[in-house]
Amino acid sequence: MKKYDFVIIGNSAGGIGCVETLRTLDKDASIAVISDEKYHTYSRALIPYYLDGKIEFDKMYYRPLDFYERMRVDALLGIRITEIDFDKKILKSDDGVVGYGKLLLATGGKPFVPPIEGIDKKKVFTFVKMDDVIGIKDALQSAEKAVVLGGGVIGLMVAEVLKKRGLEVTVVELADRVLAPVVDRTTSMFVEDAFRENGVKIITGNTIKKVLGKENVESVVLEDGTEIPADLLVVGIGVMPRIELVKDTAIETNRGIVVNSRMETTVKDVYACGDCAEVYDFLFDAKRPLPLWPIAYAGGRIAAFNMCGIDREYTNAIAMNAMHFFDLYIINAGLNVADDEEGYEILKKFDEENRIYRKIVLREGKIAGMILVGEVERAGVIINLMRREVDVISFKERLLDGDFGYADLPESIRWRLLYNDVILGVVREP
Repeated sequence: MKKYDFVIIGNSAGGIGCVETLRTLDKDASIAVISDEKYHTYSRALIPYYLDGKIEFDKMYYRPLDFYERMRVDALLGIRITEIDFDKKILKSDDGVVGYGKLLLATGGKPFVPPIEGIDKKKVFTFVKMDDVIGIKDALQSAEKAVVLGGGVIGLMVAEVLKKRGLEVTVVELADRVLAPVVDRTTSMFVEDAFRENGVKIITGNTIKKVLGKENVESVVLEDGTEIPADLLVVGIGVMPRIELVKDTAIETNRGIVVNSRMETTVKDVYACGDCAEVYDFLFDAKRPLPLWPIAYAGGRIAAFNMCGIDREYTNAIAMNAMHFFDLYIINAGLNVADDEEGYEILKKFDEENRIYRKIVLREGKIAGMILVGEVERAGVIINLMRREVDVISFKERLLDGDFGYADLPESIRWRLLYNDVILGVVREP
């Protein structure tokens, strides 16, 4: 049995963030990365671009092909860990046993597939891993009509790509609008209009009851009895934290693996980050899954510091999305608050003709949420104010300006933010 000082299960953003930081802090430690995927680390954010034919496969790599060699890391790819013995500090797989000194769980998320009759037919795909996308790309050679189940971020990304590849596309969403948990009704309206104008059919308030076909999918039947022809079905409802490896063990789990601000689990020398973990969202004042690439990478870095005995905490995670569908650009962050919700002040700018919409949510004078549609270039400044919990009352009306930036801030606030982010950011770690 080979034993490593550090073992990371997972080969995406969180795992890579951990590897890079570990190697910076400890030049000589033995490190292994284990992943059940056989592929070199790649960017999941680029999956739609690969499927759309805008980039080649080798452009999806998150780090150069010599990354593991340069980091002096053993990359054990295509290996699935089946059991962890926390007392003996060993990982078991069909390929053997590996020992660890300290362990990071960065197992990511898995697609949610509802129990639908016939869902196991061929030409039915999810949209999370590289194998999914390779399968869809092969199916596109003969497909003409596609149904996408799910009107969230993943489902809409798939729908756009399939439409651009020349398919007739229908999106089916159970909620009464697309992106319902993520944005408000006004933004959903903009998004639905963009899809319909580009020839994508949007069906809301409905879902798939049955998948028909002999071997391959041929059509789907909705709950209201409507039958839609389809030779390709993509289930893009969302992802769930992958916690099956540690479920019902000494590690505490809820929806995801529970960690503290140091990314420590409830088992000594075991850490977790990324889509499989629950991190503290300071705006919600609660721990919850935040399946976002930057949060995963930052969590991996924080874990690495603490794995090396250097105290670091991650305390300012927030929900955030940067999306674009056809020519519509959207950035949202923080709380998705209805206009009539008590305890909040809502600032709005609405220009339907030019598809510009800005919504800022204030709670006790501080930014608790934002949605920007069309005018998104200065979103980083607003997010920074949100993270720093700056009182914005004295300049709140300026937040609705499309060119709002650091120059619009009172001098004392401006220099405090710039000092924290530009000067201190050069010499300190997150």
